[in-house]
Amino acid sequence: MSHNRNLDYLIKRRIIYRRSPTTDRPTESFDWGDYYEDGTYQCYELFRSKAKITTYKSLKWHMLVLWYLNPQLDQDQFHELSKYICNKRTGFITFNVNESLLNTMVYDVSMMELDEPPRNKQRKIIFKEFCKLTTEEKLSVVGKMVGRSKSVHEDDIYQCMLDLHDMSKKITIANIAKLLDCSARTIHRNMGMDLKKEKELLNKEL
Repeated sequence: MSHNRNLDYLIKRRIIYRRSPTTDRPTESFDWGDYYEDGTYQCYELFRSKAKITTYKSLKWHMLVLWYLNPQLDQDQFHELSKYICNKRTGFITFNVNESLLNTMVYDVSMMELDEPPRNKQRKIIFKEFCKLTTEEKLSVVGKMVGRSKSVHEDDIYQCMLDLHDMSKKITIANIAKLLDCSARTIHRNMGMDLKKEKELLNKEL
């Protein structure tokens, strides 16, 4: 059974799950958002895509980011938040997490030092939260702006994968190459095993 993601719990408790870059400055700003020529690692946008959490590795990363962005939470509050996220019926994940594993993950994350931000994907393009562009128009912007740099990175590919998924379109090498205005060979060359696995998992959700 499929469940729509329920963000009410986070909103009512004022849980921060998105944050714009804090010190990085955009190369250019537009009505739709910002462009970072060299990319930024400071943008956290959890749960913006329709894609759900499909692996334990991704789940732990989401938990770590939530812990990092919400220093006001104590361990009990973080445990309650994590339990909500890990409940398959709330629509965040695609698999079941037993209580023992949940407790272990909460403990591991809460014991991590947060002097340094959690490792994040590089972003070149950040759309404003209430940007009125359609997904197709956003993809057009991505292809145009990434094309400027004449180089394609894994993070560019991953963002296109999420956008295709949000459009309920099958993720294929050909579709990604078309969006990024490059050859299929370029996509193959820059697509690691983790992305290939994610591609299959996202396609299974369609």
